[in-house]
Amino acid sequence: MDIRDILADRILVLDGAMGTMIQRYNLTEEDFRKGRFEDHPHDLKGNNDILVLTRPDVIKEIHSAYLEAGADILETNTFGGTSVAQADYHLEDAVYDINYFGAKIAKEVATEFTAKNQDKPRFVAGSMGPTTKLSSMSPDVNDPGFRAITFDELVIAFEEQASGLIDGGADLLLVETVTDTLNAKAALFAIQNVFEKKGVELPIMVSGTITDASGRTLTGQTTEAFLVSISHMPLLSVGLNCALGAEDMKPYLKVMADKSDFFVSAHPNAGLPNELGAYDETPEMMAGYIKAFLDENYVNIVGGCCGTTPDHIKAIAEVAATYQPRRVGEKV
Repeated sequence: MDIRDILADRILVLDGAMGTMIQRYNLTEEDFRKGRFEDHPHDLKGNNDILVLTRPDVIKEIHSAYLEAGADILETNTFGGTSVAQADYHLEDAVYDINYFGAKIAKEVATEFTAKNQDKPRFVAGSMGPTTKLSSMSPDVNDPGFRAITFDELVIAFEEQASGLIDGGADLLLVETVTDTLNAKAALFAIQNVFEKKGVELPIMVSGTITDASGRTLTGQTTEAFLVSISHMPLLSVGLNCALGAEDMKPYLKVMADKSDFFVSAHPNAGLPNELGAYDETPEMMAGYIKAFLDENYVNIVGGCCGTTPDHIKAIAEVAATYQPRRVGEKV
């Protein structure tokens, strides 16, 4: 079934945080090396993306837990799966495999759950994060004209990521946690290139990040400016994720809902991190804030970002099941 038809009928639930769940396994350096990178000369602990190669059992368990909780869409464990991000670990050569197996593992779990209940098909969204470098801002305050990476370099990196995700079986592509819209435009251009090369076309989701109470992205765009900047693409959905908790995200999500002719998504953090870097919002608290989005008819897709767990997704899914989705083209 086409996901667009389902979105017209009901609100879909995206899964929650991958990193939060991985932390619960207390993995060691050996876990990150197992079976492939034992002789790699650099530390790998913390490079969660390579766990699809070294501990696929862990990633599969996490995916399964989110589907058990009621998620309709799984994100692949490939948020940092570009050569740009993997350069920090000197693992640029592993990028294609990270994305291919990241999608393959998620697809296997999704297919298993769909087979159990074909009235609730499960989808895989290939996660494409923002990379570790910005193309619109200088990292050097003394040289504002300097750029750590070019648009063309980003396109090459995103093409490799998108190719692996598509080959691995992703149903959708999700360009997420957009802090620099120029990076996102490079990702979208790369996706188009890969579609043309492979003769395929998948629905594309884009999700930006409002970084603080100013209501702007890290590179200074307002929510509406971000939306306008990417609306030339035939997207499945646009939305917001990360940074702010659901309560603080609401006014910016309203802009998306009011101005967008696409489906709208939201997967906020479980509040803001406390002094220890942990997230304190309980599943019930977060579901209450998500309910406010639903009451105002803002969204078509809801889920969780940093700090969220299957318990959060279960609470969100239970609330979402009682609401009708936002109708595309309707203003709120």
